[in-house]
Amino acid sequence: MAAPSFLPSWLYTDSAIAQWEQCSYAHHFWHPIAAASQLLCGQVLAVELLGRSLLLTRTGNGDLKAFYNCCPHRGVALLELQNQPRTCRKLVCPYHGWTFGLDGSLLAAAREASFESSFHREEWGLRSLLCQEDGPLIWVALGERPVPLSQQLELIHREAPHLWFAPLRQCSRIQQVLHCNWKIAHDNTLDDYHVAIAHSMTLHREQGPVRDYCYGFNDWSNLLSTPHPAGGAFLTFGLAPWTHVLIWPDGRLAMLEFLPLELQRCRLQLRLLAPQDYVVDADLWLQQLIQFLAEDRCLVESAQIGYSHGFDPGPPHRLEQRILQWQDLYRRLLIADQGEAVLRSHAAMR
Repeated sequence: MAAPSFLPSWLYTDSAIAQWEQCSYAHHFWHPIAAASQLLCGQVLAVELLGRSLLLTRTGNGDLKAFYNCCPHRGVALLELQNQPRTCRKLVCPYHGWTFGLDGSLLAAAREASFESSFHREEWGLRSLLCQEDGPLIWVALGERPVPLSQQLELIHREAPHLWFAPLRQCSRIQQVLHCNWKIAHDNTLDDYHVAIAHSMTLHREQGPVRDYCYGFNDWSNLLSTPHPAGGAFLTFGLAPWTHVLIWPDGRLAMLEFLPLELQRCRLQLRLLAPQDYVVDADLWLQQLIQFLAEDRCLVESAQIGYSHGFDPGPPHRLEQRILQWQDLYRRLLIADQGEAVLRSHAAMR
């Protein structure tokens, strides 16, 4: 049996692969798009995912909906992107005044008796996406047949249900642009080999000695569990497609994502959530996380230079098994979508 190996560097530098990731790989999965606590009945929130503008709504009876933020008449966005939801009973296109309910149905079109052909409102509702609430977050799927969300989150459901399903509020949300391919940043956050060295005064103090690292795996995710100095377990989940969830034993939760922007740029997005009745110094907590993320930023942007020059990754360490697990999933999806020939052809050119 061949020894396990890392993904070849060309998968981090090929523009056709980057296109596949945006248009196919991402469509296999659900994406956390907002904190559930942000959106109340009768509210709408405009958000962005992979360059697409989306609308989240919660109708008056509490139904959660997601739509493309795009009027079906001429493609204009109904709302500008915003950090906070707005309360409204209807959505009005600023271009021609088409009016939609929070359920996405077309309520009225200006001068609708004068269209050149027969016009039926029920044919012109907003284009919807799959949308679900799970744990503290609202999730959407860009594809029509994604992995069931219950399977994507099965490891969290199994290992931390009392924390995941507790009432949580969003304390902070920040974004940063990293000058590296998203897979470099994602690999790095799954890399337990570097923590004691690169984060000796930050994350290593939360995770503790390497000898106490315990692992869990399933088809779609992985887990590092370590004893926390304050008691209980500190849990770090790696989720497809590019997501990480850190859960403290006191119920605090941090979610990290590395969203592709361009071949050598990605967006780091960090959300901090805490129990509703938990008193937390959100600024201090955020600064602590920003410190270790800054340490990682130097590493991943340096690694990008190496990948850009086509180096061959070295042998995996036993503390890098979470990287290998995710990369095996990535390989399988790439082969399923593109065929094994894409890997063989590039290997032959090397």
